Amino acid sequence: MSTIRINTAADIEGMRVAGKLGAEVLDYITPFVKVGVTTGELDRLCHEYMVNVQGSIPAPLNYCPPGYTPYPKAICTSVNDVICHGIPGDKVLKNGDAVNLDITVIKDGYHGDNSRMFLVGTPSILAKRLSEVTYECMWLGIDQIKPGAHLGDIGHAIQQHAEKAGYSVVREFCGHGIGKVFHEEPQVLHYGKPGTLERLEAGMIFTVEPMINAGRRDIREMNDGWTIKTKDRSLSAQWEHTVLVTETGYEILTVSPGMPPPPAFIKTA
Repeated sequence: MSTIRINTAADIEGMRVAGKLGAEVLDYITPFVKVGVTTGELDRLCHEYMVNVQGSIPAPLNYCPPGYTPYPKAICTSVNDVICHGIPGDKVLKNGDAVNLDITVIKDGYHGDNSRMFLVGTPSILAKRLSEVTYECMWLGIDQIKPGAHLGDIGHAIQQHAEKAGYSVVREFCGHGIGKVFHEEPQVLHYGKPGTLERLEAGMIFTVEPMINAGRRDIREMNDGWTIKTKDRSLSAQWEHTVLVTETGYEILTVSPGMPPPPAFIKTA
C-alpha cells in the first residue's frame, strides 16, 4: 500500500499559500545576488523578509533530521561545486559564480519549498549552459506528472536530458513529498525507468529538484555535516518547484511574479 499522502482541498489551499510565499522570497532576494555580497548577508535578508514581511517561518533553521546536527541558517546557499545544503557565512560572491538559493517557508503549518540558480556578474559558458539544461531537466520531469503516470517517468525524463547534454545526475539526494511535514514520502528520484515506482494520484504534492553535475555524479560531504560538494570539484546546478498532481496533470505551487517562465517546449495550459 502506498504511504503517499493524498491532500485535502484545505491542505492544497494551504500549500498554495506557502508555495507562493516561498517563491516570493526568491523574487525579493534576486536584486541582492551580485558581486561582493556574502552568502551570510543573503541569509540575513531572506530571514528578515520571511519573519517581518511575510509572517512566515524559515523551515531550514534548526531543522535536524536523525543523524544530523541542527541546520544553523534560514536558507541554503550552494555556490559553484556545492551540490546542496551550503551553509551561508562569510563567503563573498565573485564575478562568474553560480549559486543556488534554496528557500523553504512555513506558513500556518504548511511548507513551501523551491530553489533557483543565480549567475553572478558575467557567467562562464559552462555555468550558463549547465543552469539552462538543469532548468530544462526540472521542467521535463514536471511535464510527466499526471494521474496514472509513475515516479520513474519523472526520473527518466530528467536523466535522459542531463546525460544527453554530457552531464550527470546526483543519486544521493532527491525530491520529496511535502505538506505539513518538510520531507515525507514519496522520494522523487531524478533518474530511473519509465513505468516504475509509485503510481501518481490526484492530490499528491512533492518537489522536483534535480541536482545536475557538469562532471561525474560522485559527491563528498564536508566536515560541517551538511554541505555536499562534487567529488571532482566540477560545477553543479539545481532548480526546484513544489508540484501538485491534479485530476488532469499538474499545478506548480511555488508561483510568483518573478518566477522564470517554463522553457518554450513545455506546453502549459
